[in-house]
Amino acid sequence: MDSQIKQIFILAGQSNMSGRGGVDKNKIWDGVVPAESSADAAKIFRLGPDHRSWEAAAEPLHQGLDSNRVCGVSPGMAFANAVKERVGTVGLVPCAVAGTAIKDWARGMEPYENLVRRAKAAAAAGGGEIKAMLWYQGEKDTFTAEDAAVYKEKTERLILNVREDLDLPSLPVILVALPSGRAHLEKVREIQKGGIELPNVVCVDAMGLPLEEDNLHITTEAHVKLGIMLANSYLTHFAPK
Repeated sequence: MDSQIKQIFILAGQSNMSGRGGVDKNKIWDGVVPAESSADAAKIFRLGPDHRSWEAAAEPLHQGLDSNRVCGVSPGMAFANAVKERVGTVGLVPCAVAGTAIKDWARGMEPYENLVRRAKAAAAAGGGEIKAMLWYQGEKDTFTAEDAAVYKEKTERLILNVREDLDLPSLPVILVALPSGRAHLEKVREIQKGGIELPNVVCVDAMGLPLEEDNLHITTEAHVKLGIMLANSYLTHFAPK
């Protein structure tokens, strides 16, 4: 077990957070990892699938963690590389689950309970402090008007629950406003961009980032750009000066 004190970041949401960069329609990852997403075995770690130990982080960060899906490049490593000089050693806690709606992240549901379990384990495994949750989710909630209508309420409840269950009442949360979705995309985007009425919640807008051929998942290039956007947001709003 690595013993360095880490700045811990929770990575949660659905498949674009778990990473589909470079994964083709046949569910094969091309293996290409950009320099911005490269591993740094001395400074960037991930909490392993056993929930107990840290290991050197590398893309695909969610491989073995996202319901046996084929994962590719995610925003996680680009984020970590972009913040490490300011914050020091980074501990990433991958928790995203493909295909999940916001209702699947309610208390008592497995994705939520797994997030809390892993976040608590990360703070205990070798020491460290949870600094923020990065949240990229919502595509599943753009399909129907009913789901989009309750997205604000359920997202606010998720944030409040995470803060309460981790005993971190001011935990920073950085939301990603979706670049892709279905009929009710704009309704969900409005909520993500400015509708969450809680402190210490900010948003980065992914609209315009390039998409894979399915027009839903973002490309490897987009994951890198998004990771840097998330890093800039964290460093601007939440990192110690």
